[in-house]
Amino acid sequence: MLNYKLFTPTKLGHFKLKNRVVMAPMTRCRAIGNLPNDLMATYYEQRASAGLIITEGTSSSPNGLGYARMPGCFSKEQVAGWKKVTSAVHRKGGKIFMQLMHTGRISHALNMPEGAQIIAPSAVKATGQMWTDAQQMQDFPIPKAMNDEDLVLTLTEYAAAAKHAIDAGFDGVELHAANGYLLEQFLSPISNVRTDKYGSTVENRCRFVLEVVSAVVNTIGKEKTGVRLSPYGVASSMPHYPEIDETYTYLAEELNKLGIVYLHIVDHSAMGAPQVPSEIKIIIRNRFKNTLILSGGYNSESAEAEIQNSQANLIAFGRPFINNPDLVMRMINQWPISTDMKTDLFYAANEVGYTDYPVYESI
Repeated sequence: MLNYKLFTPTKLGHFKLKNRVVMAPMTRCRAIGNLPNDLMATYYEQRASAGLIITEGTSSSPNGLGYARMPGCFSKEQVAGWKKVTSAVHRKGGKIFMQLMHTGRISHALNMPEGAQIIAPSAVKATGQMWTDAQQMQDFPIPKAMNDEDLVLTLTEYAAAAKHAIDAGFDGVELHAANGYLLEQFLSPISNVRTDKYGSTVENRCRFVLEVVSAVVNTIGKEKTGVRLSPYGVASSMPHYPEIDETYTYLAEELNKLGIVYLHIVDHSAMGAPQVPSEIKIIIRNRFKNTLILSGGYNSESAEAEIQNSQANLIAFGRPFINNPDLVMRMINQWPISTDMKTDLFYAANEVGYTDYPVYESI
């Protein structure tokens, strides 16, 4: 049995976590009609041995429902569905944050309800394609550049969705400002070519992100608000730009001033993306004083090293949780970690490849 600090209790703000393992947010596309359901409650309950679960990206708005079968948190029916999830996780002694995610230009009209629109900081088309249940793979469209009314509405929707999440029993929310979705689209001078107060400079491009974070903090409290960032990430058509280090240094400083409970830094190099330089992780660690979560390709040994070296407070694991619902117990007891992963069923619409992975049966 591993006697690692990774598996010891800790605190996240005023929350008590039973270990330092986080289940990372992962898109799973099981929310039929954009509604959380019993199947999703089972999925998260199975994985509640993690100290903290962060849900899949959940839209704050009909305009943010870019993916097929993506859940939302803006209607009474969605809040009722999420209550099943939070109750299931809490029964197992877990803590759970909702990841609030607006897809922005990473979207397609065929995945969205009637009346919704695809919006982004600027009318800059993303490269690549999007799956739609109706017509399979489709090119990304040119989004509508957000006007003042869109900005105010979107900001209001984020705050309202955060309140709905707390009403649904979540312990807090994580604002998704990573992986090429709406908030990160504001950060990059490639996807954001605005010339108003939301564009042209690092400070201006960070403005909307910080306004959203401030609105959520003012609505539910800083101790219930986290933010996910992906410096040097290239997901969803986000090429690198010269001001990356300056952007994330400034963001870390400003988010520290807001006193949010955590920053979550994701590195997708284990999946073939460029590696996040250790220098920017160190800069963020030095600028941001509350809990830091690192995510990306960790095993128990590398996760323990980050915690022992004080480079992170918590470590998030993603894909291993898909086919190892009992991942924490497998790591603690040094049981085999299953590699039997049905990648073709990651985004299917039923329980197969979702809730049917077995726990380890020790002899």
